[in-house]
Amino acid sequence: MYMALSMHSKEINNKQMDSSKYVRYTPEQVEALERVYTECPKPSSLRRQQLIRECPILCNIEPKQIKVWFQNRRCREKQRKEASRLQTVNRKLSAMNKLLMEENDRLQKQVSHLVYENGYMRQQLHTASATTTDNSCESVVMSGQQQQQQNPTQQHPQRDANNPAGLITIAEETLAEFLSKATGTAVDWVQMIGMKPGPDSIGIVAVSRNCTGVAARACGLVSLEPIKVAEILKDRLSWFRDCRCLETLSVIPTGNGGTIELIYMQTYAPTTLAAARDFWTLRYTTTLEDGSLVICERSLNTTSGGPVGPHASSFVRAEVHPSGYLIRPCEGGSSIIHIVDHVDLDAWSVPEVLRPLYESSKILAQKTTMAALRYIRQIAQETSGEIQYGGGRQPAVLRTFSQRLCRGFNDAVNGFADDGWSLLGGDGVDDVTIVVNSSPNKCFGTQYNASGFPTFGGVLCAKASMLLQNVPPPLLVRFLREHRSEWADYGVDAYSTACLKASPFAVPCARPGGFPSSQVILPLAHTVEHEEFLEVVRLEGHTFSPEDVALARDMYLLQLCSGVDENAVGACAQLVFAPIDESFADDAPLLPSGFRVIPLDSKTDGPATTRTLDLASTLEVGPGGARPSGEADTNNYNLRSVLTIAFQFSFENHLRDSVAAMARQYVRSVVGSVQRVAMAISPSRLSSNIGPKSLPGSPEALTLARWICRSYRMHTGAEVFRVDPEAGDGLLKQLWHHSDAIMCCSLKTNASPVFTFSNQAGLDMLETTLVALQDIMLDKILDEAGRKMLCSEFSKIMQQGFAYLPGGICVSSMGRPISYEQAIAWKVVNDEDSNHCLALMFINWSFV
Repeated sequence: MYMALSMHSKEINNKQMDSSKYVRYTPEQVEALERVYTECPKPSSLRRQQLIRECPILCNIEPKQIKVWFQNRRCREKQRKEASRLQTVNRKLSAMNKLLMEENDRLQKQVSHLVYENGYMRQQLHTASATTTDNSCESVVMSGQQQQQQNPTQQHPQRDANNPAGLITIAEETLAEFLSKATGTAVDWVQMIGMKPGPDSIGIVAVSRNCTGVAARACGLVSLEPIKVAEILKDRLSWFRDCRCLETLSVIPTGNGGTIELIYMQTYAPTTLAAARDFWTLRYTTTLEDGSLVICERSLNTTSGGPVGPHASSFVRAEVHPSGYLIRPCEGGSSIIHIVDHVDLDAWSVPEVLRPLYESSKILAQKTTMAALRYIRQIAQETSGEIQYGGGRQPAVLRTFSQRLCRGFNDAVNGFADDGWSLLGGDGVDDVTIVVNSSPNKCFGTQYNASGFPTFGGVLCAKASMLLQNVPPPLLVRFLREHRSEWADYGVDAYSTACLKASPFAVPCARPGGFPSSQVILPLAHTVEHEEFLEVVRLEGHTFSPEDVALARDMYLLQLCSGVDENAVGACAQLVFAPIDESFADDAPLLPSGFRVIPLDSKTDGPATTRTLDLASTLEVGPGGARPSGEADTNNYNLRSVLTIAFQFSFENHLRDSVAAMARQYVRSVVGSVQRVAMAISPSRLSSNIGPKSLPGSPEALTLARWICRSYRMHTGAEVFRVDPEAGDGLLKQLWHHSDAIMCCSLKTNASPVFTFSNQAGLDMLETTLVALQDIMLDKILDEAGRKMLCSEFSKIMQQGFAYLPGGICVSSMGRPISYEQAIAWKVVNDEDSNHCLALMFINWSFV
């Protein structure tokens, strides 16, 4: 009996093994299955049964075996993709390892060179101390000067365009000097802080120290062929946002297969307070013996020789020292790029306060050197399909929108006469400059009536620049982006409103009637490292006057925000936007306006004043926009930046003066708003003589402060302050300057609580102002744990009057995480003991 059962069990096991044996498919069967896999990699059981019925060649295969085939096929596909990804990462790591080894060798040479120089200097100092005179050195210097005076053109003889041999000599000299900077120790390079090398990083970035002009150097890895990289880098207009025009006036081939180009380039000025720069250079493109591509460039002048180039009277001639790009091929179709930018921007031609913009290698690195690397990486990832864009737009179209916004804003800031801009007379105060452009090429949005005459005559730009103290540019731009109502709340009279309504591209602001409208930001695209965002802003419920409330419509802005990363050293922060219609066509006309904040190197010759100044008038701003000059900065924060504001308006010919008056007043109000915002979000606290303002719809601040303190004492039995303040203003001042964040929010049961009041510590914690505070809801700053805790304790607060909440994490209006040790929530009642609001105190808070 036992033997029979055993034989039966073996027979069953053999049948199961036969049914699960590997099935060998014919080529026709594999082809049929591959066709289905292409359409549906994971077919359902019904689809597999249908496949067997429709394909006779698969009728001898069980559905279970077909299911196994699809599982194996998906597994092989996943393994293939993973192997390809690992091979790509391995190639990147190998290339980056080679780059780091070369960089290490270069640094070792630099160390040896510095050690030699140190020993030589010690020897010279010892020799100098042992001698009493140094006439020999003086005689050597004088003899060298005499030799140069006797033959000043011996080293660099004058060449012209008709002498290609002379230009080739300049090109070869430029090549040798550039390579010594890119891979050697010709310049004393110092690595920029925060730039960590790696296969997915921007690369290795360094800036110059103790050299003529300013210089920056970068090397990185990109997944593009060298020829493609060279094409992108030579097309400077596509990636260099400060480039106004680049014209190749002559192309001369060389015997080694290279080319020499004579180039004239103009660049924009970053602010309204300095002239733009132009360059006359020789660019040499050639191939080295190891297959590397080189594009090097230098200025042609009386020192280097070469033909005399064009020059515009409104530009300051700047000089390019030997600079360029070394592009080396590596395995897998990638390239290693070495970039050197070395320029002399003639800093002495600008006001002293602006010279750091022209003497900072960090700014050069951010604006030019790193911009080139980032753009190439962007193109590489777009080509490989790694970046997904929304809105159904092609990457090239979105890049074009970004370039048009930047270019239009730069045109407005500079106001070149050859573009048609002319200065309009002022009103006696030089704080705001008005320029007008009525040229046909500028009036791209001109509409025509039935008679064929334009409905408006041109574009008007109101612009101003000012110096900001102790305000990080990224923080300011993020605030302006998130809290548009803080600076765009202004009023215009009915006459100007009629002009604005005539053109859909005339209103660059959010609330031209003072009537509230909320904004919704719709992302379009961003760059690889999120240093720039392109987005559409929808302003909901936009109205021009109380009579138009029933006809309220949404307004749309195309917006570009850049430089909001606080870790980017020397980066310019910018917010530029232009009104668009709802259709948002690819060729939509744009009239950009906005803000640009450029950091200045902090002074080291003593404590800086903590004042916000208008550079044009150097007038001190009054209360609400500045701090007294005698106040000390508690955080020892010493950061200066230049803010440039430019707003463009279209106008009809007969309304030009009215629009100009409105634009001037509008920009002045924006300047005042930005100054108040800058003071509110500054890391240092407000002075003791600045107190909170009364809020619309709320009791007077003194009364509210009394209610807050009385309710706290009534519910908890303790005092808000350790020392009883004096009556009246003393209570309000102590509440305003309390070290813990104290804030009030509404007690609405059918809506999320909205903040109505906060002391200075609360405003610092939320990174906002009293006006913008009313747009922040309590739910938005608490994390999920904090919301659950407050919800569970809410009934206790309403019955008992207060509750202690454990420490946790919340976020500011800028999205920065904040930790706090403990929070206290209590019910604030008025004099009639009716519920007025909910107060919260966050104890010992700090940014994470």
